[in-house]
Amino acid sequence: MTQDELKKAVGRAAIAHVVEGGIVGVGTGSTANFFIDALAEFRHRIRGAVASSEATRKRLEGHGIEVFDLNDVDQIPVYVDGADEINAAMQMIKGGGGALTREKIVAAVAGKFVCIADASKLVPVLGRFPLPVEVIPMALGHVQRELSRIGGSPRLRANFVTDNGNLIVDVHGLEIVDAVALETRLNQIVGVVTNGLFACRPADVCLLATGAGVQMLTAT
Repeated sequence: MTQDELKKAVGRAAIAHVVEGGIVGVGTGSTANFFIDALAEFRHRIRGAVASSEATRKRLEGHGIEVFDLNDVDQIPVYVDGADEINAAMQMIKGGGGALTREKIVAAVAGKFVCIADASKLVPVLGRFPLPVEVIPMALGHVQRELSRIGGSPRLRANFVTDNGNLIVDVHGLEIVDAVALETRLNQIVGVVTNGLFACRPADVCLLATGAGVQMLTAT
């Protein structure tokens, strides 16, 4: 199977976790897009969705799915999103598409977080994928210096501005052994909006697409 076929399969498998009559939190990226396309066939059985980015909002609305502002929603039973990396503890690196802050907000509200990914995203140790950090523009120099002090190699993502009007610094060269501690430490740097470690709030379930079919993983 091609990578797109794997993403399509896992996107469709995630529909089984959608709560009828509820509001679905929807992530951002190529795998999430396949979930959105599958959700279109299910749209009459849900109340609507909360989007984690403007791109996701547009795709949902293009399928005729009503999109709610998070502040107008009391609860989100399930949030479905992809990952750039995920480990056996269901901790992730996310933000390759630059939507990490809104993704983290929606995930925090959701009762259940379902990660959808292909098998290449499952890793023993996080950090091979550069860790995105969203930064307020005036703090860029300060944040980059602080990121260098923790042992990473920070690089400004060229020609990119987030939906929140901020910058992304991608931190290369990390081997993340204690993801919770690093997530907390990075968020304490003045000028950091948030970082792409989803460890304090990991996924509850990972649907992993393989050549042999979709596997469901939980934390070990």
